[in-house]
Formats: sequence, structure tokens, C-alpha cells
Amino acid sequence: MAVQQNKKSPSKRGMHRSHYALNTPGTAIESTTGESHLRHHISPTGFYRGRKIFKTKADA
Repeated sequence: MAVQQNKKSPSKRGMHRSHYALNTPGTAIESTTGESHLRHHISPTGFYRGRKIFKTKADA
């Protein structure tokens, strides 16, 4: 079993955890509709990279 040899100081502990913070997901603007959506995902109206991919309830 691993045993700690020296105590990690609060400063070093904070440096160790410096990358634990949550970051905001990348968003993109749909060129056709101007909507904001997650990158590499379909926009709420069914567009992806300027083309209509899925029919939505509003289309029916």
C-alpha cells in the first residue's frame, strides 16, 4: 500500500487541483438561422452546418 512520505502543503494542494474547475462548453452560431448551439451538435431547429437535417414540429 502506498504511504505518503511528506505532507503536501495547502499551496501545493491548491496547485494540484488547479485544473479541476468546470469550464463552459464551446458554443457555435448556426450560419443559416443565427442560433447558438453546442459545437458538433444539431441546432434546436434541426440545422447542422447550414443544412436542414431533421424535420421539427414547427415544420409539420
